[in-house]
Amino acid sequence: MRVVFFGFQTWGVRTLHALLDLHHDVPLVVTHPSSAQTYKAIWSDSVEELAGDRGIPVHLTDRIDGETIDLVKRAEPDVIVVNSWYTWMPAELYDLPPHGTLNFHDSLLPKFTGFSPVLWALISGESEFGLTVHRMDEGLDTGDILVQRALPIGPCDTGTDLVLRGMELIPGVLDEALTALAGGSPAWQPQDKTQRTYFHKRSDVDSRLDLSWPATDLERFVRALSAPYPRAYTHYRGRRIEILEARVSQARYGGTAGRVIVQEGGGAVVCGPQPFRGTNAGLVITRVRTADGAEHEGAEFFLPGGYLTEAP
Repeated sequence: MRVVFFGFQTWGVRTLHALLDLHHDVPLVVTHPSSAQTYKAIWSDSVEELAGDRGIPVHLTDRIDGETIDLVKRAEPDVIVVNSWYTWMPAELYDLPPHGTLNFHDSLLPKFTGFSPVLWALISGESEFGLTVHRMDEGLDTGDILVQRALPIGPCDTGTDLVLRGMELIPGVLDEALTALAGGSPAWQPQDKTQRTYFHKRSDVDSRLDLSWPATDLERFVRALSAPYPRAYTHYRGRRIEILEARVSQARYGGTAGRVIVQEGGGAVVCGPQPFRGTNAGLVITRVRTADGAEHEGAEFFLPGGYLTEAP
């Protein structure tokens, strides 16, 4: 098929690679300029470089404008494929090709529409995540589904583990989706909008440890925010520290929320919500990093005792 591709970052590179490996004709690639913004600067393989290496014309833009639409019209695609595109796409563009526009979203739609869906799925305690190919419409990740694949979330998986595993699905679902379109028998499945959930863009404050959460949720939170993502953080004795590794305590602890109280199995235990009841597990912090980049074992770092706080 003749495919115009819109994409960015490593997701975009994986998808463009797959299009070329599957021997589709790609007359035009549209991508964003490189960016130093936190979530754009990670997983930052260059779609522009790959397209250039393969001799494919590239249009570099931050947003869809008249020039973009004109270039796509002249490329005469059968379909537009989109993966990791950050800005609004008008109906004039997504309805332009005979087969419309296919968007890739790394969640099991209609759940986790919006941003950073893999991280939010792990933080939320989901048992699975996945990849969905859907038809683009006027909503955000709301169009009819063509292909969807699910993967389990294991008890030790990090956010990075899941992102990489999800990327491995791209070639297979792309092939299935385009084969269905080319064969003239795509089985579109409308989304159940009553099951839709939406998650906003993550910012610095979204990586702060919230000690009102149960230890099981905090442990998932620490695993979700694995490198290269901004790590979970809190403050201790006036310093911001990153929590690199943690687990749920075996014993149950009482006292005051945020208090660093004892050591358990190589880490320091922090009291969680409603500790005055003494019925909840604590979070055992086993490894931290300070602002100077130095990493420390939790048991040693927290020897002075004290409290974790939201601010210095």
